[in-house]
Amino acid sequence: MTDTARIALNRPLRRLFDYRTGSLTLHKGQRVSVPFGRQTATGLVVDTGTPPPAGITLKTVTAVLEDWPALPPETFALLSWAANYYQHPLGECLFMALPPALRRGQPAALKQVSVWQAADTEPPPARARRQRELFVWLQQQTEPQPTAAILQAGFSRAHLNTLKHKALVIETLHTPVPGSATATPTVAKLPDLSAAQSVAFSALPATPEGFSATLLYGITGSGKTELYLHYLYDHLPTDGQALVLVPEINLTPQTVARFQRYFGDRIVVWHSALNDSERLNTWLRIRNGEPVILIGTRSAVLLPFTRLKTIIVDEEHDSSYKQGEGFRYSGRDLAVYRAHLNGCPVILGSATPSLESFHNARQGKYQLVKLEERAGKAKPPGIQLLDIRSRPLEGGLARPALNAIQQTLEKGEQALVFVNRRGFAPVMMCFDCGHLVECPRCDTRLTFHRRDNAMRCHHCDYQTAASATCPQCASEAFKPVGQGTERTEDILAQEFPDIPVIRVDRDSTQRKGSIQSILNTVNTGKPCVLVGTQMLAKGHDFPNVTLVVAVNADGGLFSVDFRAPEQLLQTLLQVSGRAGRGDKPGRVLIQTCHSDHPLLQSLCAGHYLPLVEQLMAERESGQFPPFRAMAIFRAEADTMARSLQLLTAIKPLTEAPGLETWGPLPAIIARRANRHRAQLVVNAANRKQLNKILSHICLHLDQHKPPAGTKWMLDVDPQDTG
Repeated sequence: MTDTARIALNRPLRRLFDYRTGSLTLHKGQRVSVPFGRQTATGLVVDTGTPPPAGITLKTVTAVLEDWPALPPETFALLSWAANYYQHPLGECLFMALPPALRRGQPAALKQVSVWQAADTEPPPARARRQRELFVWLQQQTEPQPTAAILQAGFSRAHLNTLKHKALVIETLHTPVPGSATATPTVAKLPDLSAAQSVAFSALPATPEGFSATLLYGITGSGKTELYLHYLYDHLPTDGQALVLVPEINLTPQTVARFQRYFGDRIVVWHSALNDSERLNTWLRIRNGEPVILIGTRSAVLLPFTRLKTIIVDEEHDSSYKQGEGFRYSGRDLAVYRAHLNGCPVILGSATPSLESFHNARQGKYQLVKLEERAGKAKPPGIQLLDIRSRPLEGGLARPALNAIQQTLEKGEQALVFVNRRGFAPVMMCFDCGHLVECPRCDTRLTFHRRDNAMRCHHCDYQTAASATCPQCASEAFKPVGQGTERTEDILAQEFPDIPVIRVDRDSTQRKGSIQSILNTVNTGKPCVLVGTQMLAKGHDFPNVTLVVAVNADGGLFSVDFRAPEQLLQTLLQVSGRAGRGDKPGRVLIQTCHSDHPLLQSLCAGHYLPLVEQLMAERESGQFPPFRAMAIFRAEADTMARSLQLLTAIKPLTEAPGLETWGPLPAIIARRANRHRAQLVVNAANRKQLNKILSHICLHLDQHKPPAGTKWMLDVDPQDTG
């Protein structure tokens, strides 16, 4: 046994580093401090007792940051497997499981905070009213109060500091203990299951012991969340942990509220909007084995659970589960592998399952459970195509659609208008010279945002002030073309001046708590019109929405991306599912210029699985995933020639029986942020063979560094092929 340890650092390097351990005893997964060049870095122990390299004097590990491993065995195994599968440096993968504070080498404990209590003395005089009120408030508390609680009670730091200066309050430093969860649910009674829900519930895994994967196909409004609640209530052990993944941060508040009603303080959350101390607190509770039910977005699957007994992936089809940069992992796929490692069931729920999951169900890898009735008295909405050829449009809406909205509002109900493009208009065009305003940094056009009078690029965030005249010929015939959420919002506000028109997109929900405020307004049930992007299509429950209008359904019919038809159907069925979720019947109008298209015609029947079978047949005949494994090498440089040159150089390395390569070719948006982008698609019949080839190419690229300014990246199982 040697005194050498192999350490992973949070660096984009496809290698590990050997250090002498000295007198320290190290264990796999522990955090350590090590010298790295002229700096000190935080590392994670990958292995101990490794043979030291010959002829090299190793540096010594400086310190052990905890006497316990930050990454327990299952988490370490998950991330090691993911690093190999997605061909990403192990160090960066391992550090993804740590909160930012621990990545920086800070202690695995919450920072000390000031707590305050009233001194044993007379209160301030009555003329210092707020100071006196704060003093009396502190006297009434049974224990010292942290600064945050005092601010939340309506007092200010100035009041507190004044009392401190006068020695009327006592300040002490306190180290918070991570919150403790009790395994006893609250008194709220779970809703009774319907007959259809009971049948589906009985088909779910009967015990949290042992791995199983279940695909729960439940139409929109069928009550999949009720099944999740009942399953955790009945099957999660009192000392067990559970993970519930949701695709979007905006779905977290309403999901948390529903789960807290039945599980109280067992519910904790994990998403990107948490600050560093909140993340550390949640991380410590999970690592310490508290019996929590964690509701989080995709990165929650990487956390160091020690008693994980159940995993639920809601809206499993959603592309948000795939990380788009850096460590490009799929949260859904890692959830399945994590359940395998932890020996627990995983339930994948969706009204529009991905073709990959459906394929696994057909092959017997997943159990398929169907829930094809809506909960309560609700019925699936009727879907109708509205052909807009030769029809005048107002804000993208045809007159029959506006009439349908008016009839809905007159009945005291709510309507939802789906516009999958934010801003006022996607193009500003001069009708005299034909000039279109393009992004100077991308091969795309700027979107007009009238609220800010700005032209913005939605790809690189370039922004400039909008002009009233054509920048090319100074003509005043410079007009917005096309529809965005802002334009549709304006038209609806003019059409229905006495009705609230609520826009829901990334621009209108940037402020903290804004999405919850919007949801609260809608949930009052008062007549209103919702206008929004895909944010409205995911998981929301609006009982009084009885009409959904999709402004333009044609975008995905003729895309070069082979996933576009699947994503179009998923989006339209998901947004259609917002209608008629209460006792009132729902109706869906889909505006299209291709009402005779077979896919849209089939969609009107409202049944997803027959459409899936049709798409699966197309994928199989074209030899696309899920019938073949796919990966994309992407390159970007200051010229397109350099990007293509890099990919052309590695193309011969992909030549092997059973492999196909397409390209290299420029990306659909070939220039983004002044970087020229190209890609090489690798398609294989055998996934193990593909993984071996990818590993060989990555090693080759690491050994033969591309020219300065040229970068490459690899996307395994890509969701976006453009």
